[in-house]
Amino acid sequence: MAELGAHLTAASAGDDRPSVFEAVAQDSLMAALKPALRHMLKVLAESNPGRYGFLWHWFDEIYVLLDVLLQQHYLARCSASFSENFYSLKRIPIEGCRQQPLATAGLPKRQHWKSLLLLVLVPYLKGKLEKLVSTLREEDEYSIHPPSSSWKRFYRAFLAAYPFVNMTWEGWFLIQQLCYILGKAQHHSPMLRLAGVRLVRLTAEDILALEKKLGGASSHPTPSIKTRVQSAVRKALGTIAFSLSTGLSISVFFLQFLDWWYSSENQETIKSLTALPTPPPPVHLDPSSTLLPKLKTVCPLCHKTRVNATALSTSGFVFCYRCAYGYVKAYQRCPITGYATELQHLVKLYSPES
Repeated sequence: MAELGAHLTAASAGDDRPSVFEAVAQDSLMAALKPALRHMLKVLAESNPGRYGFLWHWFDEIYVLLDVLLQQHYLARCSASFSENFYSLKRIPIEGCRQQPLATAGLPKRQHWKSLLLLVLVPYLKGKLEKLVSTLREEDEYSIHPPSSSWKRFYRAFLAAYPFVNMTWEGWFLIQQLCYILGKAQHHSPMLRLAGVRLVRLTAEDILALEKKLGGASSHPTPSIKTRVQSAVRKALGTIAFSLSTGLSISVFFLQFLDWWYSSENQETIKSLTALPTPPPPVHLDPSSTLLPKLKTVCPLCHKTRVNATALSTSGFVFCYRCAYGYVKAYQRCPITGYATELQHLVKLYSPES
């Protein structure tokens, strides 16, 4: 049995293809970095919403910008993405390449820009689509739109079709990986095929060339002002990307720990370790504030008797569900305290009368 599965972890002497475990591991690395960074920014935003709240609100866009700088740096310098370079892999064109180019040579323009777009844009759009589906499911569950509206019929059809589309997408990747394991395909991922490249291991010549390129740049006797400006911009971008990559490389060790610590199986343990008494009401609130109604059954937003009472777990104040949902969706904060709040922090209250 071990002999039959040996080809999965070890390639033959003349084979430059990475094993399926190396290929999947480098994919998992980038998939694990985003949640870890998201959690750090969430903690930062909750500690000071006024100063750092915008980082949490625009997290996806900020992450995409940093990802573009990082991937562009590594594609231009090493012919690989950050995670591929971390596992000593590089990309080479599928066609028109009899002899492997060095990693420092970079990819042809077409393959370079295709790789950059597929590395950055596809995960961003997929994440946005998943958020949209989650929001539509919440609106459908609590009937935010009238039952007979055309919009409700449209997004119900969309919600019904999405699981099949997602299953087709994931099945496409699974079939590609199976073909790669059986030696029937050159790529473990359809994204590599769309980019027109394939993954190979770095050779000794590649490593020497990368070390030489990193060690010292070629000296020009009398560079022009334009050349100096271009060189300064390249160095600045390279420094930013290198700093990011160094920080990410160091934090890789802690990713598995973070994944375990915030996993659903470990939530009970976390609660027992971090159990704290209920915090007191915010000190900065004035009891005579016009935002707080005198009657406890009145919603602070619409100033009418509450319908579908819903509390915000971040502050403890209770509103109508529609009022709280609309406000939190628009401003991502509690209307009374200003604490950073998301739709997942809405908690519906049920009483015997209801």
